[in-house]
Amino acid sequence: MPRHFTRRSLIRGITAATAVATLATGLAACGGDSEAATTTGTAGTVTVGRLSNGAAKETSLKVSEVKSISAELPASLRKSGKLVIGSGTLPAGAPPLGFTGSDQKTLTGSEVDLARLVAAVLGLEPEVKRFTWENLFVGIDSGKVDVGFSNITDTEERKQKYEFASYRKDDLTFETLKKSPWTFDGDYRALAGRTVSVGAGTNQERILLEWKGKLEKEGKKLTVKYFQDSNSTYLALNSGKIDAYFGPSPNLAYHVTQSAGTPSPTRLAGQFSGAGATLQGLIAATAKKGSGLAKPLSDAINHLIDNGQYAKWLTAWNLTSDAVTTSEVNPPGLPLDNA
Repeated sequence: MPRHFTRRSLIRGITAATAVATLATGLAACGGDSEAATTTGTAGTVTVGRLSNGAAKETSLKVSEVKSISAELPASLRKSGKLVIGSGTLPAGAPPLGFTGSDQKTLTGSEVDLARLVAAVLGLEPEVKRFTWENLFVGIDSGKVDVGFSNITDTEERKQKYEFASYRKDDLTFETLKKSPWTFDGDYRALAGRTVSVGAGTNQERILLEWKGKLEKEGKKLTVKYFQDSNSTYLALNSGKIDAYFGPSPNLAYHVTQSAGTPSPTRLAGQFSGAGATLQGLIAATAKKGSGLAKPLSDAINHLIDNGQYAKWLTAWNLTSDAVTTSEVNPPGLPLDNA
């Protein structure tokens, strides 16, 4: 599939959906403070990859506050001294991006690790709150969360409510049983007659539903199914209730390695950019529009890139193929009309 790889298009953004749950029920039922496996030492050392159960290599990184960057923060945030980080990883988690660690209680994952590194550059104490995917955005909207680090894709629609600082490429992948001959080559017509699962309220759902609409106009059928969590999705895949699962490449690539020795091994069956056929998708730190956080977040990420901690973070989590050369504020994302 054709793509335009400019420097700007290599920065990606946010995979979030506009939350529809109410604040009163959503935050009470699905949010909460969380221990996080990343630790920040008194001497400016941040340890990433802790309690990852083999998904990462534990690595200690030296990171100190950069006064010129922290001075860019809104006065209220500087005064509070903490950065409230939202993670949309309830209920089951999504390794390697965010999941319960090997101690069965602590949040670990690449996303919260980067958030802690950014907080260190900003001179703020990180505080992590976990939510379901939909309620993560309720938290941002309400001001209960300063920034989401949760594999959120940058889209033009989301820019109506949020501002972004990109930090990782966003590719989406189809996963199917290893024994299945089906492959996705970038042409939506390959989905005709298939049953595919996707996460509700995600960027990949929007893309999949657009393909479904196109097929319907051609008199063809694509069945889309939803499940509460990844465990239910993989039970459906193993039992033949769905043909494939469409989700973020890091999650699915990790699951393929974990399924290799099981009775139902899986494989990756084709990839697609999270920003559509002509633009490289990007994952981004996500804050409420007008918060004034996107620029200091982006500058902090670029500091980590320039000083090598970013590359070491990616290496620790086996995500080096997702690297970007720079972080940008509100880079081009999935267009409003992705037809």
